[in-house]
Amino acid sequence: MRSQSIFNNSLYLITDRHQLPPGEGLTGTIEQALLGGLRMVQLREKDLTASELWPIAQQLRSLTHRYSAKLFINDRIDLALACAADGIHLGEHSVPISVARQLLGSNRLIGVSTHTLSDVSLATRQGADFLTFGPVFHTPSKEAYGPPQGLDQLQHACRQTRLPILALGGIKTEHVSTVLSHGASGIALISGIISNNNPQKATQELVSKLS
Repeated sequence: MRSQSIFNNSLYLITDRHQLPPGEGLTGTIEQALLGGLRMVQLREKDLTASELWPIAQQLRSLTHRYSAKLFINDRIDLALACAADGIHLGEHSVPISVARQLLGSNRLIGVSTHTLSDVSLATRQGADFLTFGPVFHTPSKEAYGPPQGLDQLQHACRQTRLPILALGGIKTEHVSTVLSHGASGIALISGIISNNNPQKATQELVSKLS
């Protein structure tokens, strides 16, 4: 599978500028994470308009090119194409995977957020390239999706799809080996890096655990 090896032991950072420490900027924090070994970034920032997202997308595309990292854009296929991102990430209110594939072509990756085993099966059948699954552990940012899925559900999800699954939700450094042992290809997170006062060091520690 073309996406499987890309996501082996991977760290996938999702942006949220609202979680930055006071005085810190998003692109500066992302660059620190890239210096620490990050190689996958999803630009999320769901509350911004396309015109507000565009300069950020351009800056992150330049940064990710510099560090040989991949850039994914949340939902906005137009921005992903315009900035030559490596792919997009779709949620439950996004366009269907088939429509995204038609617009993006076969050379860009499509990630899909999943929260149940049914979501995993559906996204697999519809042609996603990789999935996030969670929340595995409790996290305030995912309370809307109900109680944590837990490690057993993560393991069931990983066993029922051929796609790489990134464990999401409350993931901390001490959880990395556990979620990998339950079948996850890697981890996805926000606050563990974005909210950290030393994003480079935090990233290095996570990358070390993943390797």
